[in-house]
Amino acid sequence: MNAVLHDAETIADRLVETYKDLHSHPELSFAEHRTAGIVEARLGELGFEVTAGIGQTGVVGVARNGEGPTVLVRADMDALPVHEETGLDYASTARTTDPDGHDVAVMHACGHDVHVTCLLGAAELLLDHKAEWSGTLVVLFQPAEEYGGGALEMINDRLYERVPTPDIVLGQHVGPAPAGLVGAHPGSAFAGADSLRIRMFGRGGHGSRPETTIDPIVMAAATVMRLQTVVSRDIAGSDMAVVTVGQLHAGTKNNIIPEEATLGVTIRTATVPVRERVLGAMRRIVYAEAAASGAEREPEIVTEETFPVLVNDPDATERTVGAFRTAFGEQRVLDPGAVTGSEDVGELSTAAGAPLVYWILGGVDAQQYAAAVAADRVDSDIPSNHSPHFAPVIRPTLDTGIAALSVAALEWFSN
Repeated sequence: MNAVLHDAETIADRLVETYKDLHSHPELSFAEHRTAGIVEARLGELGFEVTAGIGQTGVVGVARNGEGPTVLVRADMDALPVHEETGLDYASTARTTDPDGHDVAVMHACGHDVHVTCLLGAAELLLDHKAEWSGTLVVLFQPAEEYGGGALEMINDRLYERVPTPDIVLGQHVGPAPAGLVGAHPGSAFAGADSLRIRMFGRGGHGSRPETTIDPIVMAAATVMRLQTVVSRDIAGSDMAVVTVGQLHAGTKNNIIPEEATLGVTIRTATVPVRERVLGAMRRIVYAEAAASGAEREPEIVTEETFPVLVNDPDATERTVGAFRTAFGEQRVLDPGAVTGSEDVGELSTAAGAPLVYWILGGVDAQQYAAAVAADRVDSDIPSNHSPHFAPVIRPTLDTGIAALSVAALEWFSN
């Protein structure tokens, strides 16, 4: 184990520039062509059997090392339409056209560049230690996690016909916790998510004569405010639910009342009954506010993305966390509890009929985090994922991430 931890540090040192390069060149969902090319080339250099283009831009490497279990380790590759404001010398200045035709800035605001770098490092480390394990290692670099469809896209593109079906699926996500820590929660660990686009229709006209119109902006504003009551009034205090309106688009000019308004809503829940209750309440409110405004056309509600609840297999999680404690010590391993973020990695385990273990990797400078805790300012001083200020500290985040993936894989190869 000491050799694994030492080698993780050595490999991390070599991969710092790779990480900075990936961070400087982010790509949106299903557009990860440059990133996939880097991954494909590196896996080929290491000696993996490489299959590229699964699920459009996914890349999978397979290393066969005798009899034993098949262990799949996954990283996601895509970035977000966010303008980076970290001030780093390797900050992204990238811009692209999004699927809706808009010019957008692009940033690795969720740390997928960390995930790719750590899995490349773990792939190298595990091949360096082939004498210590037997079985089949599958390293999977997934597109479009942020879109919510990348894992299913790979599965539907005959993933498990083209690469071995795993006995266990492993992975990690960097987050706003002290670097050097890892943590997994058994059972329901990440929330399910639904992303919806709502169109509300009015009757347009001149801003000076609102009496001749049906104002969709007022309709949408009333809907936004009423949606804030769903969690507090429709959901029990013991149940987890989040309703967020992340977009509201309407109008082109100050003195024109538009024909319609569009809302972008995300919903996070941890159980099917709560999900159905939240969705039902949301639909009730949307239709009722349209009716209250005298809308002549019913709203349209379209589901754009759906993530299932991520469920860590309890027994497999206990076993993996035990390996982390042995490797890192008790003080560096925690249970983060269930989080309200969402992930589609569970699709890979469900399709394979295999258990899943997915853990949190700390990415914040430990002293900075401790100072924020002492000042009771964690929420304001520590940028979260998807923030334009989100910037994981490179070391020891890479060291720990490479080691954690390697330790977990070696534990499951011990069968």
